[in-house]
Amino acid sequence: MSLQILKTQSTNSSGILTANGTALAANPARVSYKIQNLDTEAIFVKEGTGASATNFDYILAAGSVADDGTGASYDSPSDQCYTGIVTIFAAVAPRAVATEREQN
Repeated sequence: MSLQILKTQSTNSSGILTANGTALAANPARVSYKIQNLDTEAIFVKEGTGASATNFDYILAAGSVADDGTGASYDSPSDQCYTGIVTIFAAVAPRAVATEREQN
C-alpha cells in the first residue's frame, strides 16, 4: 500500500493597509496574491522595495467612495507568481487590502 501526499493551500490576509510601505512580505511559498484599492486615490504598487509615484510596476485606480468596492484590484498570475516583497504608495495614505495564497 502506498500513501499519497496531497499538497494543500492556505490564504493569508493583510487586513486593511493604511500606510505606505510593505503590503506583502517576501514569501517563497506564495502561489498567488491579490491587492485591492479601497480608497479614493490611486495606489502605486511595486514588486520590490520602495514603491513611489515614479517607481512602480502598476497603478490601482481609485474607487468612487472609500470602501465601496469599486477601486481597482490586481490578481497575480498563478503560473508565475512573484514571491518577493510587494510595496505600495499613495500620495496621502493608502487604504488597501492584500491577500496571498501559499502552498503548504
